[in-house]
Amino acid sequence: MAENQLQVLEQKIDELIALCDQLNRENQSLKAESRNWMLERQELMDKNDLARTRVEAMINRLRTME
Repeated sequence: MAENQLQVLEQKIDELIALCDQLNRENQSLKAESRNWMLERQELMDKNDLARTRVEAMINRLRTME
């Protein structure tokens, strides 16, 4: 009986180890995805700032033409 309990316990431990490995992989993947989203967000904010600056410069040039 004790041998059977040890086998069940060993199987559960193996399942927990596999689950931990899977969760670690998922966590690393989510962290990488988060970094990518943050980089993309920063790039979009930079492009938005550049576009705003260009539009403001065009508006100022148009005002000086009046």
